Amino acid sequence: MASSVTTSIQTSLSSVFLGEKNGIFLSSVTVTRVGFLRKTVECKESRIGKKPIEVPSTVTISLEGQDLKVKGPLGELSRTYPREVKLEREENGQIRVKKAVETRRANQMHGLFRTLTDNMVVGVSKGFEKRLQLIGVGYRATLEGKDLVLNLGFSHPVRMAVPSGIQVKVEDNTRIVVSGFDKCSIGEFAASVRKWRPPEPYKGKGVKYANEIVRRKEGKAGKKK
Repeated sequence: MASSVTTSIQTSLSSVFLGEKNGIFLSSVTVTRVGFLRKTVECKESRIGKKPIEVPSTVTISLEGQDLKVKGPLGELSRTYPREVKLEREENGQIRVKKAVETRRANQMHGLFRTLTDNMVVGVSKGFEKRLQLIGVGYRATLEGKDLVLNLGFSHPVRMAVPSGIQVKVEDNTRIVVSGFDKCSIGEFAASVRKWRPPEPYKGKGVKYANEIVRRKEGKAGKKK
């Protein structure tokens, strides 16, 4: 008795599900595997990276694989490039930095290493310089041998050794000129000098770059009577 009741319930449920009571009939559909086509998307070429690099007649370039050496009247620089970019020397003497693979990282490296290569060529032929200015009562700079001595309001003077390949000049005890052929080393040394006393926004005292604009703040107003 129990088995017959169970069978009748299953039959009624299946008939309702398949829609037999409403006169609806379902047809079987063969399902096939769907495939997707994968399309390679090329990265957009950097506007800076695709520019050629002019090489002066006074500069000698040695290219071996991913290693580049640049020699000029002011010095010699070398750099090893990642596998995402490659260097090509053209017949007219220009250098082009190109992407070796089409990836996102190669697109990021393209413009960066083109700029670094151009800085190497310009550095050994013309050089770079960075100017700093000291603002504040009693702030002054002097050169003692190969050391740059700064008086910046501390209880003791700050003594900094000048790295090799960099020239430092002091003008009027308040202006510092950092020059050389390696732009990275010049910027790093100038930033380390500025780090001792960055310009403060109220009176502008401190060490700042010559072309730096310090945003000033208004001091706290006195109590109104």
